[in-house]
Order: sequence, then structure tokens, then C-alpha cells
Amino acid sequence: MSKRCKVRVNYITALSVLLLLFFTTFEASAQNNRRPARRMNDTTGRVSDTVPKLRIDTLMNPGDTSFLKGDSTRRVPKVDTLTMSQDSLDAPIDYTAEDSAIIKIPSRQFFLYGKATVNYTSLKVEANVIHYDQNKQVLEAYGGKDTSNNPLNLPTFTEGESKAISDTIRYNIKSGRGVTKNSYYQEGEMYVHADKLKKIDKDVSYGYRARFTTCNLDTPHFDFRTKRVKIINNKFAVSGPAFPEFEGVPMPVAIPFGIFPLAKGRHSGLLPPQFTSNQSYGLGLEGLGYYKVINDNWDLTTRTNIYSYGGWAAYFNSKYMKRYKYTGNLNLNILSTKILNTGAGTGQEFTKNTSFQLNWSHSSDTRARPGTSFSASVNAGSTKYNSYVPNNAVQNFQNQMSSSITYSKTWNNGKYNLTASANHNQNNSTRLINVTLPTLAFTATTFYPFQKKEAIGTPKWYEKLGISYTGSALNQLSFYDSAFSFRKFLDTAQWGMSHNIPITLTLPAVGPLLFSPSVSYAEKWYGQYFERKWGQPAPGIEDTVVTTVKRGFFTAREVTFGMSTNTRIFGTFNLGKTSKLRHEIKPTFSINYKPDLVKQFYDTVQVSYDGRKTLVSRFDGSPVGGFGQGTFGGFNFGFDNLFEMKVKNNKDSTGEEPTRKIKLIDGLSFNTGYNFFADTLKWSPVAIAFRTTLFEKVNITGSTSLDPYDVDSTGNRINRLLWKQGKLGRISSGSLSLSSSFQSKKTDDRADNQRMPNDPTMTPDEQQRQLDYVRSNPSEFVDFNIPWNVQTSLSVNFSRLLRPDYKGFYTQINSSLNVNGDFSLTPKWKMGGSAYYDIRTNSIQTLTMFISREMHCWQMSINITPVGVFKSFSIVLNPKSGILRDLKVNRSRFFYSQ
Repeated sequence: MSKRCKVRVNYITALSVLLLLFFTTFEASAQNNRRPARRMNDTTGRVSDTVPKLRIDTLMNPGDTSFLKGDSTRRVPKVDTLTMSQDSLDAPIDYTAEDSAIIKIPSRQFFLYGKATVNYTSLKVEANVIHYDQNKQVLEAYGGKDTSNNPLNLPTFTEGESKAISDTIRYNIKSGRGVTKNSYYQEGEMYVHADKLKKIDKDVSYGYRARFTTCNLDTPHFDFRTKRVKIINNKFAVSGPAFPEFEGVPMPVAIPFGIFPLAKGRHSGLLPPQFTSNQSYGLGLEGLGYYKVINDNWDLTTRTNIYSYGGWAAYFNSKYMKRYKYTGNLNLNILSTKILNTGAGTGQEFTKNTSFQLNWSHSSDTRARPGTSFSASVNAGSTKYNSYVPNNAVQNFQNQMSSSITYSKTWNNGKYNLTASANHNQNNSTRLINVTLPTLAFTATTFYPFQKKEAIGTPKWYEKLGISYTGSALNQLSFYDSAFSFRKFLDTAQWGMSHNIPITLTLPAVGPLLFSPSVSYAEKWYGQYFERKWGQPAPGIEDTVVTTVKRGFFTAREVTFGMSTNTRIFGTFNLGKTSKLRHEIKPTFSINYKPDLVKQFYDTVQVSYDGRKTLVSRFDGSPVGGFGQGTFGGFNFGFDNLFEMKVKNNKDSTGEEPTRKIKLIDGLSFNTGYNFFADTLKWSPVAIAFRTTLFEKVNITGSTSLDPYDVDSTGNRINRLLWKQGKLGRISSGSLSLSSSFQSKKTDDRADNQRMPNDPTMTPDEQQRQLDYVRSNPSEFVDFNIPWNVQTSLSVNFSRLLRPDYKGFYTQINSSLNVNGDFSLTPKWKMGGSAYYDIRTNSIQTLTMFISREMHCWQMSINITPVGVFKSFSIVLNPKSGILRDLKVNRSRFFYSQ
């Protein structure tokens, strides 16, 4: 069975076509081969009388004979059927026949022979022979046979995208009843075949010996066979006992009845569950739910999991969209976890936890309200939610969650912008949650007060003086998920505002140099400051740094003056006759001065028993932060390097020698500074950054900070230059990341978007969740047309951080290695996996493996997770079709390890 579409057995239109052909003047001829019409046996006898006998037209009132008065010949008047026939159609008709077309007027029959086709609007009837009997109002369509006795031109009925193929069609226009034999048709992803199909009206049919499948082959890999079935067009089909068959072999199982969805588009209905059994949760049903279409713009999907040990989960997902207005997605997930403890020494039989997660994404169409936008990206919930999500190694190790809801308004051609937002971030390890609500930001783009409204000639240098403004206001609240109290939550409220007014001027170029003087004024407002002293936080507690919050209204300000210049330097080195090395340098140099206007806001605080002290800002920890202390008067300089090679290829067809560029180093930069006004530690650390791409496959980025000064035993910087000791400096922080992606040549020519279609209606959050699902279930999304592929990423970073109690510094190192990929064992077998290795702890945090078998319309996958929070093993056999995706054979085991 080739790919065929389902038909609504509606032949009324085709019959109406034939009626019109009968009642209009017709020349019996074919469109393609104009052969003489074949003589038919006429049981009524031939008409040879030039004056026909009186015959009453059945289309007129049989009792009305007034039209005969005054007519001596008693001839039947000619009737214009285009205006009087009730069966006339309202659209042009196109018909063809490869052999011939014949009309039998006495018996009111019409025949089309040889690849007969009738088109009317979006309807199309094709067959080897089409016959219409007007007296009986019955349409018949037949196929033929070729010289090899194979089927030829089987009757086909097409309406829009629906298509049906049968051996014979017999349909009564008047009663709307009909019978087809050996019919094939498709409805969505479902292919249906019935030996006999009896139609009792335009929507309901009964089938005898029917077969349902989602496999599009002539001999399907699997199907469900039933003796009787009732089909309701565009809704569903209901059958009696159904027996599955695989490769034509009946299975010794049966279902008492079958309900096969045939509806197109969105419709409400139950979502079937699947049975599961695992050691940690017990027996259970997963995925039981209901899909509800609320209206044309909203829907709601509800699913639940129920386990015998008492745990349960509920998932609510609602999507909404209004064209040219907005689109969004809302998810609420609730987990009531009850896991059996199998390890020794746990003390409790079950591990219990209740958690939730809320995801909301929303975006407005800019065409709805130009200049105004509203967007939301919310990812919030209990800090323990991710760790209890079963069988999702990626989500189990996600410790950071953040949210943002933003409203933006621009006016005066974009010169002014106001943004109001609410933000949230949380650390699932420390269980600290920060909420910033509201956040207001106002921006005025650079305007030139001395610029003329109508520029004439070359503008003066002072006309390029520009002024802009940026301001923001924040209100922040914090709390711990483990000990939430509404009163303590309000006590943590902090607010602050910042204002920044930069003034810039671009002077005329002096040769290759561009000079840009600048002045910047910044001011911050605070609703509190923090007073820190050495002492006892409470009687009987060890001395430490005690912090006291002082509320009120406080301001701090900063002014900076600067002059910067930059240019570009190029150099070329010949490397033989066919290649050159190109070196580009981008040096930058600036002179800056900043007076110390915040000296009074810095306190000298004792931080240890030995009397060691340090300078601490009263505004450290506020939402807008504090200004840096001390006067700065000095310079900053740096340069960025680019290295690339130009190689001449062989001469092309035009005789020219095209040049190919190969980037060796995309960037290598160095930046540092010197402060003339500092008493000690005048040199700033040297910041080094490196980035390159090797073979267009391996991306490498790295950065480090090289401190020229030494440190004492506690980790504090001292005024002792390491350069004088023959050392370049001390590495105080750094990072290195490598990522690569390799894959074999594709075995077909499909584009990437055809392999993984991109739904333009999906929001970024939905796409991210879909990506997480693909990562967690790689066996369901393997591409057998790519023999092998490997992706790797390595990340290493370290830094020196001040301890929270100011008692010295500590080094924090994080490093990880991620590897994932797959390869084809055979053209139909694929094996793959992924691993996350923590270099700092020298341990594998998670490891997943899978084996997948391609079976055309089915797919088998074996998933193994031997390392991770949830260890699991599963074998899944399921159809690829979306409507039968829940019809799966699933054997799984899960084991939870804290």
C-alpha cells in the first residue's frame, strides 16, 4: 500500500458533474485521443423518425401540458437546462478521457473510457471507466487491467489533500448510500484498508474485514485487523475485537475493542497512561491525563503519575497564541515524592519530599503595539525539585534557576526607552533565593546639543559633543527556601538607584590616530548601609565580624575624566610563494583621572584575632553596589592580535588563483594599567584573553589574570613586585574551555531543518525544554543517516575568593568534561551515550548509554543509566507515529541514590 490519503466517500459532486454534461449540448469526443465513439447496444431501439413522438420531459411537471397548445407538430420545446435544471452546478467543470466519451440519450446514461477524469473545484474523480445512470441516479467507477493482467487506473477520489483508492465504487446520489470494494485511504497518520465499505450517509460508514496501520508500505510491518468497524469521518473509528499482526504473523493477544483517532486539528480527549514498575516508586501509572481545547487560542494538557508507594506527580501545561498579538506557554509541575530507601543506615523506610516548578514564557508581537513589548521567561520553584525529577540526568544537576518579566516602552523615534522588570534567581545548593521587584530602567540615547538642525558643510568639532543618560532603580528581597518567614522576607528588603551621565566627544583624526575625550558623572542612592564591627554577635558566641543594617537615605557619587585613542596596525609576512601570514594589531591607550569621593563610606574593620584589618565599603551587598575607593590617576593600555594565513589555491577555470583565508588566532589580547596616585600596588593585574577555532571544528577560549604583586601568608597582596624576582607574575584566576563537534558525512541530502524541524511558534523556553527532553531521551531522536557523531566540551576555571568572614582567601576550582555521541553498528542499529566527568572530584557524575534499532515504522531502544542520582534501565518498543506513540511496550527499572 503506497502512501494514500483517506477519503470521505462523497461522490455527489462527481454525479452532479455528469448531470450537467447530460443536460447540456455535448459533442462525444475525448480530449486526448479523439476517436469515434463506439456503438453501444441499445435495448430501446434506434430513433429514426425525424419528427419524434410526444415525450414528456421528466424534469418538468408531468401534469402540465399547456406548452402543447397551438403547436401542430406537438413537438417538445427545447428547454434550457442551465437555467431550469435544479441539478445545475455553480462552477466550471473540466473532464477528460483518454479513449472516448459516450452518452445514451434514451436510457439517460453517460460513459467515460480510458483514464477518465472529472474535476470540479477541489474535487477530482479518476478511474478507467466512469458510468452514470440518471434514471437510477447511480454512479459507478471501475478500474481496468493492463496487458500483464495487473490493476490499471483504479478508481480514485480526491478532495483537497484527502485521497482514496478502491477497486469499484457504486454510489446512489438520491439516498446518499454507497458501497466500495477493496478500499484504501489515509486519515492523518492512519492508513485504513477494508474489503467492503458501506456508506449509509455522508459521514458514517461501516467496514467489513478492515485493517488499521501507520505503516505506509503495501505490505505493512504491523496492523490491527478487525472483522467489523464503524468509521465516522474526521472523528474516529470504533471496532470490535482487534488482533495485532507483525510482518503478517498474528499475535496470540487481542484487544476487546479499538478506538482509532481520525480527527484532524485540535480536539479534546483522554491521554492514555502507561504501566510502570520500579524498585524506588513501586507499581504505577504514568501519563494519565486529559487534553482540553478551551477555545481557538488556548488549550490545557493535564497529566498525572500515581505510584503504589504513595508518591504522585501532576503536570499542567497550557499553550496560548493569538496571531499578530502574542504567544506563550505556562507549565506547573508538582511532585509528591515517596521513595523507598534500600541502603543501610538510612533510618527511615521512605524518603519524602514535596516540591514544585513553575515555567512561564510569553512574547508579544511587535506588530500589535509598535514601540511597546512585553515578555516573560520564568523558571522558578522549589530548590529540591530538580534533584527529585526521575530519569533526567541533565536536570538533576542544574543548580541555578532564574526568571525575568519585562515590559518595555520606547517613544520619540527610539530616543527614550523605559523598561520595567521583575527578576529572580536562586541557587539550589545553598537554597538562597533573590527576588528583584520591581526594576526600572530609563535610557536617553546620545543627543548633541550643539549640532545644527540643518547641517551645512563639514560639522564643527564641538558639534560632535554628545550627552546621554542611563538610570535604574532596584528593590531586592532574599530568603532561604529551607526557613521561609514572611516577616523575615520583608526585613531583607533593600532598594537602590543609580544614575550615569556620560559626555563624549570625537575629535578629528590625527593621522592614523583617533582621540576621544570623555567625562562621566555617576550617582547612587541607597535605602540602607551596612555597619561592620569586630565583636560577639550574641553572648557566648565566638567573636567574628558583626553586620548591622542602618536604614535611611544615603547618596554616593563618582566623577571620571579620560582621554582614549586607538588605531590599527597591519603586517604581512611571506611564507613561501603560495602563502602569507597576516598580523593585525589593535592597540588602545587611555589616560584617566578619578578623584576619591567615597572615602567616608569605607571603614577599617578588624577581621581576625591577630588584629588584621581591611577596608570594607558600607554599601557592599546593596542592590546597586558601591563605588571603588581611592584616587586613580594613570593610564590603561592594551592590544589585541589577529593572526591569519592566506593560501593560494590552484588555478580555477578562469585562470585566476583564488585566495583562501585560514584563521590561526582569532584574538590574543593583553590589558593592564598604572595608577600614579596609589601609595602601593600601583600596577593593575594583566588581563590575558585568547580565542581561536581549529579546523573549523574545535573552539578554544581562555582567559587569565596575571597579578604582578606577591601575597603574604593570609593571601593578601603586598607591595612586592614579582618582576624584580624574575617572575612574570602570579596567576590569580583563569578559565579554559574547549568544545568540538565531529560527524561523518551524511548519507542523504536532507537539510538540517528537515532532520529536526523547527517550530516557529515555539518560545525559547519551550525549545530549551524540548532540547532537555532530547538530551534525556537520545535513543528516540537518533538519525540513522549520520553514521557517527561526537560532541565534547571541557571547562576548567579557578579563582581566589575572599572568605565570608574576611579571614583570608581560598581557591575555588571547577572543572568538568562532557562527552556525548553515537555511531552506527549496522545501517539499522545505533549505539551511543553521554557522560559528565567532574575533574575536581575525580568522579563520573552521570553516565547514560543507549542502543536503538530502526524498524521503519517502529523503533526499539534500550536505555541504561548506571551512574547518576537515578540509576535506570529500560527497554521501549513503540511506533514512530504520533497518534500511536502511547502504544508502547515498556520494561523499566529505576533506582534512587541520595
